[in-house]
Amino acid sequence: MTTASTAGARSHARAQAGVADFSIPSPPTGVDAAKVVWAEEVPAASYTTKVLGRGTRIRLQDTAGNACAHVLLLRAEAPWERLNVADTVKVPWQAYLGAGHPLLSDQGRVLATVVADTSSHHDTLCGTTPAGRELLARGGAKHGLTIRDIGPTVSFFRGVRVDGSGTLNPTGSAEPGSYVDLLIHLPVTILLTNSPHPLDPAPTSALDVVAWRAADELGTLTNTEPEYLRAVQNTESAWNAMQNGDFAS
Repeated sequence: MTTASTAGARSHARAQAGVADFSIPSPPTGVDAAKVVWAEEVPAASYTTKVLGRGTRIRLQDTAGNACAHVLLLRAEAPWERLNVADTVKVPWQAYLGAGHPLLSDQGRVLATVVADTSSHHDTLCGTTPAGRELLARGGAKHGLTIRDIGPTVSFFRGVRVDGSGTLNPTGSAEPGSYVDLLIHLPVTILLTNSPHPLDPAPTSALDVVAWRAADELGTLTNTEPEYLRAVQNTESAWNAMQNGDFAS
């Protein structure tokens, strides 16, 4: 089939519908489908973006066991405030992501908290590849962002551990079906690419993304570490000021 003519290009494009996979991930067990605000399968070597409101819970699921989700969060209404991976590691005194870990902004606020994790194969140290960064930049452009807005990312489903000599060692992926849930504290733009890890170049498999409204869960978080509580206090102060029309930064 040729695409040299308009008619040929149209026929070729329509033919792709017969082979494309338009499957939409189902809500997790116990989640009311009416509360779902986003459901998407992210193919290998692809990207996606979305603006998510406060109180949204988002599940990333490694359906086949070879996904790698590189994630960047930026405040939706103030994108100059974004995920700070260094503080995300430094403030909680923990380089390895897991349930209860905050994803902190460069202003000391919690953009999201990891509230569930069945994988434990993640990375905060390496970021993404140049190809992954290019995909993130494409996604960012849809929100008026440029390459200078694409900072370091956290990576889910491809693990890295540091040994006694300081060497970074890839630990691979977890079992198929593993998932990570993030609870959003402030409205954010999420940029996500499902692409290989710098230390683990194996091709990725599809990633399922489902997000639903769960604002009531913001009051049930169980992390009582003082650093986390202080960051939550900073977050709530900013949010309350916005709701009162003060627009504090």
